[in-house]
Amino acid sequence: MKFELLVSQGSENQIHRDVKTFEQWDSLTAKFSGAANLPFLLLQLPQIVLNARNLLAGNKTALLAVPWLGMLTCLLGNLSLLSYFAKKRETEVILVQTLGVISTYVVIVQLAMAEAMPLPHFVLTSVVVASGLVLNFMNYFKLLNAGIWRFWEDFITVGGLSVLPQVMWWTFVPFIPNSILPGTVAFVIAVVAVVMARTGKLSEKGTKFVGSISGWTATLLFMWMPIAQMWTNLLNPDNIKGLSAFSMLLAMIGNGLMIPRALFIRDLMWFTGSTWASFLHGWGNLICLYCFNSISREFFLAATLTLYIWIGIALWRDTKAYGYSSPLRSLKELAFGT
Repeated sequence: MKFELLVSQGSENQIHRDVKTFEQWDSLTAKFSGAANLPFLLLQLPQIVLNARNLLAGNKTALLAVPWLGMLTCLLGNLSLLSYFAKKRETEVILVQTLGVISTYVVIVQLAMAEAMPLPHFVLTSVVVASGLVLNFMNYFKLLNAGIWRFWEDFITVGGLSVLPQVMWWTFVPFIPNSILPGTVAFVIAVVAVVMARTGKLSEKGTKFVGSISGWTATLLFMWMPIAQMWTNLLNPDNIKGLSAFSMLLAMIGNGLMIPRALFIRDLMWFTGSTWASFLHGWGNLICLYCFNSISREFFLAATLTLYIWIGIALWRDTKAYGYSSPLRSLKELAFGT
């Protein structure tokens, strides 16, 4: 009996120690996600300041270099992800996505002031942004009717699914014909899928899949951006000189800071998007800059070493927090669930 009591006490101590480690890593990963606000703010701020200077100088034509369609795509992606994380009550990431919506909208306002964006498109965008922010925060604080929230989810599902294939198609114009067919077909499919889900014509799994489309399309939109950038780099190597190494580093850091949290809460969509953006959009473009001698070897190696050490720490700490013996189990749970 005495031996059993000692074993029991030892087990309780072990459980207490594991719980403490788990809670500490839970708190830290949330703080890392919140800290991502800083690099993302610094990422957009130079463009906002530059646009403001050009507007004050009366140089409206300079703002034509900023593609309003690309900014609109980013805005839709941020709004979709804001809705996704608001539903999951991930406060720190909600702030990151809200900052993304607001900072991107500021750029769109500047483009509208420079007449670089059609006024009707700007007005419609403003209505969507205002509605999206209000609805998301009302839903976060549980002040919103469930029916209204479902309508908003359906709206961003249709919007995201329509935009994604169209943006992917436009990336390769003029090598392929300029057409709105991909977006139109995707729009029809999205509307049919949403209507079938809401009228109970789909199975439970099918309805759940339709409900997850908006988050995944937003993630895929952001995942496509570095591919489009690298395609541009391949076609026009001289354009690489126009890329900012500091901006690519900020993109790598901002997305990298969110990887531990995505892994910790076993969110495959978030983990996929953050890892992809950190490696391909940030580090991948740094590779392009290094290959074309736009950055020093020391800068590239320091960035590379930092990224890989950070990923290693995230995997190690997650394994320790859950009390596992191998990070492969964490990755397995992330991909396939517990």
